[in-house]
Amino acid sequence: MTATTLEEKLDRPLLFPGLTWEQFKTLEPMLDIPGVRLSFLDGILEIQKMPGRKHETAKERIGALLETYLLKAGFDYTPTGSLTLENESRLVKCEADKSYELGADRERTDLAIEVVVTSGGIDKLEAYKRLQIPEVWFWANSRLSLYALRQQGYEEIASSELLPELDIPLFVRCVNMPSHVEAIKEFRSGCDRNL
Repeated sequence: MTATTLEEKLDRPLLFPGLTWEQFKTLEPMLDIPGVRLSFLDGILEIQKMPGRKHETAKERIGALLETYLLKAGFDYTPTGSLTLENESRLVKCEADKSYELGADRERTDLAIEVVVTSGGIDKLEAYKRLQIPEVWFWANSRLSLYALRQQGYEEIASSELLPELDIPLFVRCVNMPSHVEAIKEFRSGCDRNL
């Protein structure tokens, strides 16, 4: 086995099927270990090692750009980070990499963002559907995929329905720039032209 293959295996989430919600909630405090994130869906416990530099850099860039846009567009918003979202009756618990409430006094997260650098794990769209999150974004392989919640589940969309004026091509280009500072400057300049 090569070192790369071993690293890839260690980065994949561990899945433990066949648990009840009560068993999961019993195990959860015992697995509260620094550097580990737990998710649960339909009896499957997912244990994921906390992400590395590539993941965290993309996550923070996305957050900085999005918050730049929200401020310039005049949104009343609350960043809720990787807030734990769970619903016992729907057998789901997960944490987005970034999440936002768009507006004052919101009952739930409006936008969840996932940065994907590994494969496998629970079906995140199914988890967010059960939590009734209106919009979910996935950043994977230097691309952004957006999904809006419909009655039957999520539908992929070309632009944000929550933030219809957000210039998605500019946003993606700036997330992919090598310099964080230059990315923020270019995005801010583009927002000034578009808003």
